[in-house]
Amino acid sequence: MRAIKEGLKLQARATKSGFPLRIATINQLIESYSKNGFTEEAQKLFDEMPERNMYSWNALINAGIRSRDLGKAKRIFYSCPCKDTVSYNSLLSGYARTGGYEAEAIALFVEMRSNASSVEVDEFTLTTILNLVAKLRALSYGKEVHCFMIKSGNDLSVFALSSLIDMYSKNSSFSDAFKVVNGVDLMDLVVKNSLLAACCREGQMEIAKEIFFSTPELRDDVTWNTMISGYAQNGFPNEAIRVFKRMSDDGFRWSEHSFGGLLTACLTLKSMNMGKEVHAWVLKEGTCSNPFVNSGIVDIYSRCGNMEYAESVQTRYGKYNIFAMTSMIVGYSARREMFKARCLFDSLPEKNFVVWTAIISSYVNSLQCEEAFDLFREYAANEIDVPDPVILVSLLGACAIQASVSLGKQIHAFMMRSGSVKDLKTVSALIDMYSKCGFLLYACKIFDRSIEKDTVIYNVMISAYAHHGYEVQAIRLFDEMSKQGLRPDAVTFIALLSACRHRGLVETGEKYFLSMTKDHKISPETDHYACMVDMYGRSNKLDKAITFMKAMPFEPDSIILSAFLNGCRANRNPELAAIAEEKLLEVGGGSGGRYFQLASVYASGGKWEEMGRVMREMRVREAKKLVGCSWVQIGSELHVFRSGNPSHSIAETVSSVTSCLMISEQYHCNEIFL
Repeated sequence: MRAIKEGLKLQARATKSGFPLRIATINQLIESYSKNGFTEEAQKLFDEMPERNMYSWNALINAGIRSRDLGKAKRIFYSCPCKDTVSYNSLLSGYARTGGYEAEAIALFVEMRSNASSVEVDEFTLTTILNLVAKLRALSYGKEVHCFMIKSGNDLSVFALSSLIDMYSKNSSFSDAFKVVNGVDLMDLVVKNSLLAACCREGQMEIAKEIFFSTPELRDDVTWNTMISGYAQNGFPNEAIRVFKRMSDDGFRWSEHSFGGLLTACLTLKSMNMGKEVHAWVLKEGTCSNPFVNSGIVDIYSRCGNMEYAESVQTRYGKYNIFAMTSMIVGYSARREMFKARCLFDSLPEKNFVVWTAIISSYVNSLQCEEAFDLFREYAANEIDVPDPVILVSLLGACAIQASVSLGKQIHAFMMRSGSVKDLKTVSALIDMYSKCGFLLYACKIFDRSIEKDTVIYNVMISAYAHHGYEVQAIRLFDEMSKQGLRPDAVTFIALLSACRHRGLVETGEKYFLSMTKDHKISPETDHYACMVDMYGRSNKLDKAITFMKAMPFEPDSIILSAFLNGCRANRNPELAAIAEEKLLEVGGGSGGRYFQLASVYASGGKWEEMGRVMREMRVREAKKLVGCSWVQIGSELHVFRSGNPSHSIAETVSSVTSCLMISEQYHCNEIFL
């Protein structure tokens, strides 16, 4: 501001004296005005200039870019009688940094190349366009730019190499990123850091480790922080902690970026003690006031269930930090304290999409779907921006929970209008919603029309077929997925095994279970073992189920034992259930549902005394069972019915209609047998 005052004084003295200012002085004034936001004054000064040079035009172009008026900057650019490299680079940089101007940036770069005789494409031009290509994920165009760089000899500078590595890495072409430095002797700190970032982005931590230790003299804060974050984000939290400690031992000072990577590692470990240590380090270094760091500390305490500590940090350092508040909302919702979460949400003067996503997702996770829908209506009415895909995925999950296809269709229509339906996550959520609402044909159409398909989308569609009893289609889709070169994961095999257990395909299920470990190197998890046990139970092969459970590498948990009990009940075999009873109540005795399951097995085999004993034991232990409920949507109103609760306003009417339907069904069955 002092420079502005001095400039105004200088301009006033020149006007009074009648002596015009030199061109260089006016150019400096234009630059000073534009930097401080006085765009109109800069324009006026430019218009009054009796003579202008190239610097004058470039200063005014930059004034338009600084004021984010790219239309004005473009008009000034094309009014300029003699454009140079600086003119092109200024406008190109403005386009590249501003969302929605990507096409203009590429067109300007093409124009710049076509005027190569008068304008030189320099290092700044190329790094700007490569950064844009990396943002757009346009690999083919990036390769064209790389070819141009090789032909023009602009591919060997430090910044050109690092930009090329970054572009290939962000376009998921890790091998091409490494080819950039093959045969190049020039290896400095900038290139090394770019290579490390590429390795961490790809999850190639062994290669990153080799590069990190290869040239110890080429290390700075960025190098250390990249390794810490790389280990933390790729599932190596202990390695991240070791590198963090070694960074200090080697004489480097920790920054907010160092603590950011360390906090990510602590979140993976969910270690309260480690979180407290990090908190102590942060206090000692004096970086707790940093919004990024204090939100991370709040997040650790929230995820570990210590809301008292989280509240203390948030109140002292993150009172106006929306990310810390978001972590608090997620923490409260994890403890089913939605009242506190909502109070915190309502207290925020301004809400961005992150906090909206957190509160809506929290309501869905707490099975309070109506509140989630109400909040979304409020969000959609007040917000100008298109909702984040995470919000839409959460809402589609709520529709699937309630089997509310009407609301699901409305969200689908909203997504089509806003263009969100192209996102892979929302596509998979749509398929899942329609499938769970019973509209398998709709799910199939969305799957078939999806141009790009990943493993998640295939998994959801295979699960949909399995859920509806179409095991042939599920297996066919798995074969198609393999031919497309997509690698199946643990979820894929859960879906396949579910298809086999629903239809009693024991041999096929055994084949896929063996293939999972032998061919795909995927270690079976609890759900895979539970599917196999359930499959044997449904097929009246309880002896195989017992042999299978004995061969498991760990003791069966409540999920697996519950699947075994279902088989015992289906085959009316209370004797085998008695064998599993002690173990089931040991691992799941706090749940009243386990007692009810055991009692129903004994009842199916006519063991009434055993059934009574189990129910008495349940009452003695005060084990609670979740109340069964069902619901039906009539128009826009949702009617919920709970087991043993006749308080609904139309409960008698529903009961009467149900009785009529049962009598009608019984009469129809009698006619068939007669």
